Amino acid sequence: MKAGATSFPRPFWRGEGGAKEVLILAYPLILSQMSFTLQVFVDRLFLTWYSAEAVAGAVTALFTVWAVIGLCIGTGEYVTTFIAQYMGAGRPERIGAALWQGIYFAAAAGLVIAALQPLAAPVFALAGHAEELRILEVAYARILLAGGFPIVLMATLASFFAGRGKTMVILVVNILATVVNGVFDYLWIFGYGGFPRMGVEGAAYATVVSQAFGCAAYLAVILRAEYRRRYGTLAGWRFDPALFSRLLRFGLPAGLQFSMEILAFAIFMVIIGRLGTAPLAASGIAFNLNMIVFMPMLGFGLAVSSLVGRYLGAERPDIAERVTWSALWTCTGYMAACCLLYVSAPTLLLSPYASGAEGHSFDEVAELTGVLLRFVALYSLFDMMNVLFAAALKGAGDTTYPVLATVCLAWGVMLVPTYVLCVIGDFGVYTAWTAATAYIFCVGLVMYRRFRRGHWRTMRVIEPALPELDPAA
Repeated sequence: MKAGATSFPRPFWRGEGGAKEVLILAYPLILSQMSFTLQVFVDRLFLTWYSAEAVAGAVTALFTVWAVIGLCIGTGEYVTTFIAQYMGAGRPERIGAALWQGIYFAAAAGLVIAALQPLAAPVFALAGHAEELRILEVAYARILLAGGFPIVLMATLASFFAGRGKTMVILVVNILATVVNGVFDYLWIFGYGGFPRMGVEGAAYATVVSQAFGCAAYLAVILRAEYRRRYGTLAGWRFDPALFSRLLRFGLPAGLQFSMEILAFAIFMVIIGRLGTAPLAASGIAFNLNMIVFMPMLGFGLAVSSLVGRYLGAERPDIAERVTWSALWTCTGYMAACCLLYVSAPTLLLSPYASGAEGHSFDEVAELTGVLLRFVALYSLFDMMNVLFAAALKGAGDTTYPVLATVCLAWGVMLVPTYVLCVIGDFGVYTAWTAATAYIFCVGLVMYRRFRRGHWRTMRVIEPALPELDPAA
């Protein structure tokens, strides 16, 4: 097949790389992403009932902190590609060693993230937000930074299952972690069951506890006897400098792309915060509602990375390409339906937030959010393209180009125009969201173009297998 061709073997549903194979691998990951979305939704819902300032502070702090944690998550999670390519190449004995390099990275990253706590106050002071809002932002950020290790480790441990295509375990663990998060959210935010009433701090503590629980659950499965024998999940504990350096070489750009995009939106939210609490709260809720229906795309993206890596490890790039197109066409119908929902039923989507708000305090936020959801509907299909094509590139090892494109477009198309027009100028929140929409349009098209060029088809992240020696020699 010609590099960059968009055709794939028929029928669409069946065969290697068809929609059926993609969905079987993806649907537990989709539900897992939705469970994480539910965690964020519950946080935001409870904090909205707590106060408008609480939800606004948590949204800004989460975006900002996740720019750092996201870099480490993206790098640790990149172990998925190594494991997938080792599986495809028929070398399962290397999987345990690859996983342990990710664990070592997560431990080092946790120490670095925790050391950043003193920077929270000066960083949020630069935002110029109201004092009450700034206090909440700093409190939430410090707790998440202190608990960075279990957050990164949980994502890294999941790669053992995602890379091998055993995604049901990921779903079960994420559901359990979501339940733990919801229970502690309720107790810690509002002060029930003998817990102190802590608001945003309670939400942050609940997040860290749920991630630590998820780590323990993953480790209990990974260290089972059958996995120790087949994949060396205990025997592969030794530090492997060559393998670790390859994880950093390919994984850091992948994590950096995720981190830089989050950082861009964190800065975007900081700029929005200078327009007032209502625009900030409305933007946070719009992004949250966007996340609820969009997070399944991240599940598809992880499935695409895993399958592309596996087929490339088996030296079958044509099937790897078919995987990507199968995922794209499968997701297009879903995203189109979601876009219709954003436009036609904003009141229904906002009703959970409005139900716990006091009096008419939510009216202005609801009116702004209804308009912002139209922007979400406009850019969603391009955001889907960004996720799926970038996932295919990452599954091959093409991780540097996506991060460079993301940084250039985020600053050139979204952040600089937003600052100039909305801070220096006198334009409002709708102008800012126009710039954000233009950015997502551009990054989706750029990832599509990179995929079409086909350079990824010849890339690999694993080392070549040593030739077998002739016993006679």
